[in-house]
Amino acid sequence: MSNKIIFITGATSGIGKATAEIFAKNGYNIIITGRRKERLDEFSAELKANYKIDVLSLNFDVRDLKAVEAAINSIPENWKKINVLLNNAGLAAGLGTIQEGSTDDWERMIDTNIKGLLYITRNIAPVMIHNGYGHIVNIGSIAGKEVYANGNVYCATKHAVDALNKGMRIDLLPHNIKVTAINPGMVETEFSVVRFNGDEERAKNVYKGLEPLLPEDIAETVFWVASRPAHVNINDIVIMPTVQANATTTIRK
Repeated sequence: MSNKIIFITGATSGIGKATAEIFAKNGYNIIITGRRKERLDEFSAELKANYKIDVLSLNFDVRDLKAVEAAINSIPENWKKINVLLNNAGLAAGLGTIQEGSTDDWERMIDTNIKGLLYITRNIAPVMIHNGYGHIVNIGSIAGKEVYANGNVYCATKHAVDALNKGMRIDLLPHNIKVTAINPGMVETEFSVVRFNGDEERAKNVYKGLEPLLPEDIAETVFWVASRPAHVNINDIVIMPTVQANATTTIRK
């Protein structure tokens, strides 16, 4: 395979899907992963039909270490020349105080946002080290830079991503592997629908009266950092809609 390769977690919607499309447009072969097989199959077919690239689809849950290991071990040899890993899979669940929060929500966020990112990185980083190159891009959040009311555990998981990004940068420095964190503010995806357990009306109110970022905005940023010259590493980016100053300060019409 002559094309470069990107491995994307959470590729069936939002930032992951938009990133797959922009990299496909630029000639990358794509490894897409996700829990929803029907969506993966449908998106894989779309990418192959719309772009002259190859697509490898891996159906698993990043929270399941054995499934992660099995999926990555199943990658054919010609797909292992992975240039970019996008650790995108993540979620918020619930919006409650620490004294009233759901422990099920906490475990779901910790297992996805922290442990899932670790499981993927632990299995892909050795492949990149063997190749002698690679770039890991971690999708964090403004919630990893500050804390807001009722965001407690979600913010904690994204603070962990911020710390892990810095730790990866140190650990992988001797191996010629770049590491970047991209920390968005408000992006209109399925994020709020998931946080509010499928309540679409409540989710719409999060973005009501303002123009948030779109998944394509973050995807373009991922492609920009990945396309810098070999001697340039972008360590950390915070990216917000123009109408947002921090996690809780916005201008609405």
